[in-house]
Amino acid sequence: MNRLNSEGIPRDQLGWALSQPSIVNHYRKLGKCMLCLRPGVNEAGVCEICNTLLESPERDQVQRWIIGIGP
Repeated sequence: MNRLNSEGIPRDQLGWALSQPSIVNHYRKLGKCMLCLRPGVNEAGVCEICNTLLESPERDQVQRWIIGIGP
């Protein structure tokens, strides 16, 4: 999965984006997934569908946001 929406963050940049609190907070406030722009996101700014498609290490980064550790 490279990118589901041309306005979203490219898949190869997701790891970097998840390490940037300002980017994660932007998509959380926007309420849209940073990859596909689908509404409804978790604490990492990723929707449930994209979250299920992630592999390590991005999945691990998302989990850190979900449990409250952050980047």
